Amino acid sequence: MAELDFKVYRYRWVVLAVFMFVNLTIQGLWIAYAPIMEPAANFYGVSDLQIGLLSMVFMIAFLPLSIPVSWLIDTYGFKLAVGIGVVLMSIFGILRGLAGANYTLVLISTIGIAVAQPFLLNTWMKVPANWFAIKERATAVGLVTLANLVGMGLGMVLSPILIETMSIPHIQLLYGVVAAFSASLFLLFARENPPTPPCPAGMEARALMLDGLKQALKVKEFWYWLLITFIGLGLFNGITTWIEGIVRPRGFTPTDAGTLGAALLGGGILGAVILPALSDKYQKRQLFLYVGVSLAIPGLIGIAYAQSLWLLLLSGFWMGFFLVSANPIGMQYSAEKTYPTPEGTLNGLIQLFGQASVVFVYIMEAFRAPDGSYTNALLFGAAMLLVCLMLVIGMKDVPEVELKSEPESA
Repeated sequence: MAELDFKVYRYRWVVLAVFMFVNLTIQGLWIAYAPIMEPAANFYGVSDLQIGLLSMVFMIAFLPLSIPVSWLIDTYGFKLAVGIGVVLMSIFGILRGLAGANYTLVLISTIGIAVAQPFLLNTWMKVPANWFAIKERATAVGLVTLANLVGMGLGMVLSPILIETMSIPHIQLLYGVVAAFSASLFLLFARENPPTPPCPAGMEARALMLDGLKQALKVKEFWYWLLITFIGLGLFNGITTWIEGIVRPRGFTPTDAGTLGAALLGGGILGAVILPALSDKYQKRQLFLYVGVSLAIPGLIGIAYAQSLWLLLLSGFWMGFFLVSANPIGMQYSAEKTYPTPEGTLNGLIQLFGQASVVFVYIMEAFRAPDGSYTNALLFGAAMLLVCLMLVIGMKDVPEVELKSEPESA
């Protein structure tokens, strides 16, 4: 294909930055209770499962909301949709901190935050599509993934530290105030579109939602990615939800659990930057998906069996680096393979399958041994990653399209 000229704008990094910040804060709100499950259960006078519900409700709420939110994004744009989400996130994030020791009010507030989440997650591909050149988009999605992981990592690390000097309601109020600040920045600085499209004329157009949905569901490789997302995100969410319970039977403390979560997410942060950027550079998707999924398996085995803290942390970092890096690559692969399906619709379907993987969270609890061990559940997860590898084999790359960008303008 002949080279074509088009412009990208420096302001795209401002839009991406404020979008990353709101994604960071909502993930912190989601994961805040996971590393302090036992202290939180004692504080509210409830079971571990009820504290786990404060994480699982995010995945449950996503299921009925994903498609309607995707329609809103594709019809009215990401700024309105994300704007609705960040306002809900701010209000209910602060209310959760003000709920005190009342578990019922905490749960209701958490449901409010969970309702906000699809408005943010379903725009992961829309923001890069509106502002970034085609060859930058996997990298941009990777940076949004990075922000989510940083938010989770901060929640994992800060909650066990803050609980030493602050009450749980005060910790939640602090998180809520930070979320409100990030929402204010997004509402102030986000813009829907640049002055001119970041891609050649004619390539910015996407099909209507229903037509695009029909198109996407005809592509077998897209179904493969939906199944990989279901398994991969389910496993990741299961580990982060039950992380303290996973390490507790081996004598590790809540602080160790938080550190493991930080290692898992730290690896994911690096992986989400490095591998998608390499995938963009070489325009190879299948190869890097295979690398990500296959090399995540040894890390998962390490999490299941490690007896020393250093091996546990190394295993978490390794698994996070490779498993998480596959997500932005697979999302961009799906966008390329199902063109011209709208980004919001596509993103919504992918996130819907990912959040439907809440069943993995329950499966892991069902596999839990009488002594509290999650080893069998983690081995089941490793077997499922082998299934993912079989699916990746059938995901052939989209033929490379050579595009030329003009120098950036202010």
